[in-house]
Formats: sequence, C-alpha cells, structure tokens
Amino acid sequence: MASVPHIAVIGGGSTGTGIARDLSMRGLDVTLIEQGNLTHGTTGRMHGLLHSGGRYAVSDRASATECIEENRVLRDIANHCVEMTGGLFVKRPEDSEEYFQEKLEGCEACGIPAEVVSASEARAMEPHLAKDIEKAISVPDGAVDPFRLVVANAASASEHGARIETHSTVEDLLVEDGEVVGVVVDHASGSGKRVHGTEGGREEIRADYVVNATGAWAGRIGEMAGVDIEVRPSKGVMTIMNTRQVDTVINRCRPKGDADIVVPHETTCILGTTDEEVDDPEDYPEEGWEVDLMIDTLSELVPMLEEARTIRSFWGVRPLYEPPDVGSDDPTDITRDYFLLDHDERDGLGGMTSIVGGKFTTYRMMGEEISDHVCEQFGIDADCRTADVSLPGSEEFSVLREYMDEFGLRSPIGRRSVERLGSRADEVLDTDGPNPTVCGCEGVTRAEIQDAIGQSGSDLNAVRIRTRSSMGNCQGGFCCHRMANELHGEYDEATTRAAWDELLEERWKGQRHALWGEQLSQAMLNYALHATTQNRDHDPAGGEPIDFGAFDDGRTSARGAPESGVATDGGDRRGD
Repeated sequence: MASVPHIAVIGGGSTGTGIARDLSMRGLDVTLIEQGNLTHGTTGRMHGLLHSGGRYAVSDRASATECIEENRVLRDIANHCVEMTGGLFVKRPEDSEEYFQEKLEGCEACGIPAEVVSASEARAMEPHLAKDIEKAISVPDGAVDPFRLVVANAASASEHGARIETHSTVEDLLVEDGEVVGVVVDHASGSGKRVHGTEGGREEIRADYVVNATGAWAGRIGEMAGVDIEVRPSKGVMTIMNTRQVDTVINRCRPKGDADIVVPHETTCILGTTDEEVDDPEDYPEEGWEVDLMIDTLSELVPMLEEARTIRSFWGVRPLYEPPDVGSDDPTDITRDYFLLDHDERDGLGGMTSIVGGKFTTYRMMGEEISDHVCEQFGIDADCRTADVSLPGSEEFSVLREYMDEFGLRSPIGRRSVERLGSRADEVLDTDGPNPTVCGCEGVTRAEIQDAIGQSGSDLNAVRIRTRSSMGNCQGGFCCHRMANELHGEYDEATTRAAWDELLEERWKGQRHALWGEQLSQAMLNYALHATTQNRDHDPAGGEPIDFGAFDDGRTSARGAPESGVATDGGDRRGD
C-alpha cells in the first residue's frame, strides 16, 4: 500500500492495549480510544489471578491450554507485574474424590504441571488452611497486577507511535457504502491527560480499519453499525481483605460454584467470586449479600477469614460470548474462550472486527490473533513480537534489588517501589529532591507519584492505578490529600479539588458493603478526619451527610441468621 494503514482500536483494557501494542510494533498507525481511564471496565475489576489453566482443566480444556501457554509468556515479558505465588486446589471431606481425579487428569491433558500434596504438606505451605482438609493439587497459579500490566502495554504502544486517547467516548461509527471508515469521539474535558490529541470536544477519527475490543460493551459498539454481537455479561463480585491471610492462590477443588478462590494480591487477599448474568454491563444493583457469601464459604478453607477485616468489595462484568446456536441458560456453562468476529464475513459490513470473550491471562494471545487478522486485510507480512519483547519495566529485572540500597530508601519502601517500577526504578527514583512516603499503606513515594502525574496529568485515579497509592488498608484516608497536594504548582486549585473529589468518591464506593466491626471504625475515622480538617462532612459519592447509624456493628451471615454477638437492632448493614 502507498501509506501505512490507520487502525482505530476501541477499548483500553488488557485486550485493547495488547492489540494496540502488537499492531504498533508491526509498524501500523494506531489510535486507541477508551471511555475512562485505562482498565476502566472489566480489566480493572478482575481478581488478579494469573491462571495456570487449572480452573478450566475439567470444564473447558481449550481455555485451560491457552492459559498455561500464556502464563509462561507473561512470566517472561511482564515479570514486574507478576508474582508466582503457586496455587492449590484444596479438597475438603465433603468434596468429590471423583472430581479431584478429573481435575488431576485434566491438568495432565492440558500440559499444566500438577502434583498431589498431602494435607500436612498443604498446611506446611499455608498454615492457615482448615485442619480437616484431606489433600490438594499444586499448580503454577500466580497473581498479576492488571493496572500495571495494562499501563505497560499502553506505554509500549505509545513508544512505537500509537496515539492513546483516554476519557474519550465513542458516540458513533462512521459507515460509508457498507463499510466502517472511522469513529465519532467525544473527548471529555475533565482531568485526564492524553498522550496525544485535543483536550475536550468532538472529533471524527477516520480509520482504514476499526477493532472493537470493548468486552462486555461490544454489543453497544455493534449496534452503532447495525450488527448484533451476542455478548452475555456476567457479574462477578469480589471482596478485598485487610492483609494477606495466605501467600498461595487457594482454590476449592469442586465443580463450578460461587466463592471458591482466594488470591493473594500485593498487601491484600481478594476473595472471589460470583457468577450472575445481567442485562447491561453498567446496570446492575450494588448488593451486599455476596460479601457474606464469600466470607462464610471461603472460611471453610481458611477459617481465619471469618474474623478478618474486609476493607472493600467491587464488581466486574465478564464479557462472555455465546454463539447463536448454543442457547445456554447458565452463564457458568458458557466457554471462557475468545472469538474473533469478522463483520465483513459474518454481517456484510466491511472495515471492522470485534474480539469478544476470553480472559485476562490470554489477552496477549487474543491481541496476536486479531493483529494477524488486521494485517491480512492489508496484505502486510509482519511477525508478532509481543511474546518475545519485554514490556517497559520488565527489562533486566535481575538488577532491581540493587536499587534498594542505592536510593537510600528504607528497605520495605524500597522493595515495594522497585517491584512496582521494575527496570524503570533507576529512572524514577534517582531524584535530587526529597522523596518522602506519600502513601504509607502501599509504600508509595513522592517520586512515584510525580512520575505517574507526568504520565496521566491531574487525574488522581489514573495516578492510583499506576502506583497503588490509596489502595491499602486506610483506603485513602491518610493519603488522598497528600496525593492532591502533589498537583500543586502545575495545576490550579479548581482542577486539584476536582481531582481530589473524584479520587475520594472512587475510594468510598467499594467500602459501602464492608462497613461493620473494625472496618466501620476505620471508615468513621477517615470521615472524622476529612470532616474536621478538610470540611468534608458529606458522603463523597452522594453529597449528603453520612448516616453511620444505618450500618450495624456486625455481619449478617449468608444463611440469613445474625452472627453471634451481632447487634440486631442496627438495621440492615447495607444501609437504608
């Protein structure tokens, strides 16, 4: 062709940024468009598991095989985003021996390294496991930071010439003569800073090809061009604990069901998950019973969870795809595999392909397949290099520990900084000025905050996903104002206060279904500090005064009966 094709990629999650990186590395001109921050949708609401494939080794062996293949790739190219915790599928006395053997055989068939360990061996690995477990299967599960990984993919794409547009909503597709030729975008004029592009306003972005990588929102994009994409969004609820009760991924070894996994992630553990089909990826109720279910069920594996502090819960929507001829009534029956939908071939609409289904662990594989497809449309012969070239931050990882002493940081803070920054530690932490700790819970220093502000502008939620600042035990109570203070000098007061408000609102939303016991005390402490020192005597998410009397001082069990010692006259703990 006379010129390099311009590809518009819609969606700034793992799949979209993975596609943008792959295409830009092959020399194509790429614009990525995301309606919020990177990871705004499903990616930012996953449970942090780097799949070994073990969870699908019985029910979906094709997906299981893809998972173990990509597990090995991500350990190599994204090592600063991955913690290889290992995983255990634990069998309790009431769990099926037949299923345990099927799991073992499935792992072997899919090429997943698996080993049976005795109950005593499992408890030696994880002392807080229940005393009555019978045995377990060890697999190479891991934990992955989705925020860090997606930002690294976007950074790599940008380094190869891609234009990254966040806070930009696709309002329509441009269709001419039966072919998609671009997108109509509304650029928000808020606090987000884009790598390129115009601040605010509408823009028509002409493109030679459009890739729809919006996951659970793929159907909405399809409707703009008059094509039907049969996405079946499935809501999953997860709960974040105050500490790491375990250091290994703990799975319940039984067939599909709710509340069957504990994932150690950074300084916390994430309990998951539920599987409930919803009509719309953004229109589902914020309920609280799922938190009770998580704790009651998973404490059968890890009893100390019963007394642990829950700091927040969050919801994600899986972008499950069901081909029209399947017709399943149960979302857990739908494959976790991914599908490439060529709309020219399928619908007679040229210029666009959608990628649907799949999992976070297989994002790079999905990006490779759709990039191959796009290149084929233009007769471009360019190899995929994303499995071989490390992401920014993962180069020369072996030297990272040396940075801790070099920069004069206290060991725990230095360790956390280096693990987050990877091979960028030298570039970010080697500063002439003071480098105090801004977020004590997560050990984030001023240098990291300023580096993130340089990437994302005044959007403090974007700073949060790059650094984990405000994501620890206090949920921003002691550091949100410090983060906002780092904007001083470059941004005016109105911009700073708006960014501060947005961050507080985001931090508060996930705590509403965890307000009992010690976490209620923590929330009230944060509220008191903000009200008395910052004149913030209102609900950050709603603007009204907070009625803490609407929350009781204990947890209602998933079975409906009050827990022992719980006051029963405080009303529904989920509020009025």
